[in-house]
Amino acid sequence: MACHNLCPSRHLNARRMPQVLTRRLVMALMVGWAGVCSLTALERPETEFKIYQFPSDAIPRIDGSFEDWESVPDLYGVGTEQLWDSLGKHETIQPESLDVTVKVAWVKGMSRLYFYYEAYDDYWDFSLPGLKNDTFEIVVDGDLSGEPFVSRFRENADEVSEQDYFQRRQGEHAQNYHIFTPAREKSWAMLWGPQQWLKELPYANIAYDYDFEPGEGGVLRMEFFVTLFDHASKDGPTHSELTQLVEGNLIGLSWAIIDYDDVESPRNNGFWNLSRAHTMYGKAAELVGFRLMPLEQQSEGIRAYWTHQVVDVERRLVAFRDESAGSVDHWHWDFGDGASSTEQHPVHTYEEAGHYVVVLTVEGPAGQSRYSRVWDVSLP
Repeated sequence: MACHNLCPSRHLNARRMPQVLTRRLVMALMVGWAGVCSLTALERPETEFKIYQFPSDAIPRIDGSFEDWESVPDLYGVGTEQLWDSLGKHETIQPESLDVTVKVAWVKGMSRLYFYYEAYDDYWDFSLPGLKNDTFEIVVDGDLSGEPFVSRFRENADEVSEQDYFQRRQGEHAQNYHIFTPAREKSWAMLWGPQQWLKELPYANIAYDYDFEPGEGGVLRMEFFVTLFDHASKDGPTHSELTQLVEGNLIGLSWAIIDYDDVESPRNNGFWNLSRAHTMYGKAAELVGFRLMPLEQQSEGIRAYWTHQVVDVERRLVAFRDESAGSVDHWHWDFGDGASSTEQHPVHTYEEAGHYVVVLTVEGPAGQSRYSRVWDVSLP
């Protein structure tokens, strides 16, 4: 990944930071560095898609009713017009033959991506027990590692065999799911790697709705979620590292619709790709940028909310980040030690150790809102 020399490690130790810590650097730590490095690790740099944020009290249910998705605006939909056949069999997609819409969502504090998939196909192929099945193939790279992640593209081919790489390393830092549309009498997905636990609860779940038989046309809808890992070990979740999704950051994501139209032929009729590189299925640098969006403004108008990060324990230096919803004109922070601030994202140094009640009050055209955290800020 080209930006290794530009981006600080995720494991940066605050005690090793310079004593003169600028406000700009503090806020960069709060927001995260993924967005800084994104353009060097993604295809279609001129294009950016949005990931809708569900409120924490409206987490989608994977039940096949799809009611949760009614609140997601159409602007979050990624349609057929964004796809191209990266195998070169077709110049353009024909909506009367295949027409697809995908919406992606997240929930702050969770390492999951939620998907809504709706597709019309004039010929659904899903009668066989193997890989030949109409497929929605997704690839996710939550921390923009930007590296090859399947055995055929390994960079150390002289030292590690393809089979050994597959058993030990494939899918560690980016994951590939071949999701069968629909799956009949078989597992819902082919997880391309040794981490088969990734496609089981509590790390994934799926629900379908369709009314057609193999060879017929019709509309299929499905909703599912997958869990993102910066490091997904074959030895299971206790040996793995979850992706920490941060509002405003970019992640690497792409998908392809593998369309079969002839039960007698082993070959597909099209590989309709969101990326402009066919080998995105195994190279994370060929994925597309998706941004984790903030909450849409709710009907309640304004809602105060904030987070914080202790950036230097010894100096008791704390960075506060406003994450209020709605239109805000004024901020008032009470740090709990007698000090206050009217900045949106203040940085505060506590003189004494203690447990503090910090209160943020925000005001805007819709009124006023207050939010406090009790002893979340506790300093030695």
